[in-house]
Amino acid sequence: MPAENIQALVALGLFLLSLVVARMINNISTGKWPGNGAWVVYLRMLLGFLFTGAIVLGFYSFAGKNILF
Repeated sequence: MPAENIQALVALGLFLLSLVVARMINNISTGKWPGNGAWVVYLRMLLGFLFTGAIVLGFYSFAGKNILF
């Protein structure tokens, strides 16, 4: 499998993981899950890094550039 395809799959995985983290933030903020403001701040920072990584890897895989390997 070409490296760009693996990079695109990693980008999709990061995007799906960011959706899970966004769901966690929503559940903690509404009070369904235990947690406080510090957890929400931490998870929002994690969400930003995951989403940025997904976007960057996606753009580079569409451009045909390999940055992982």
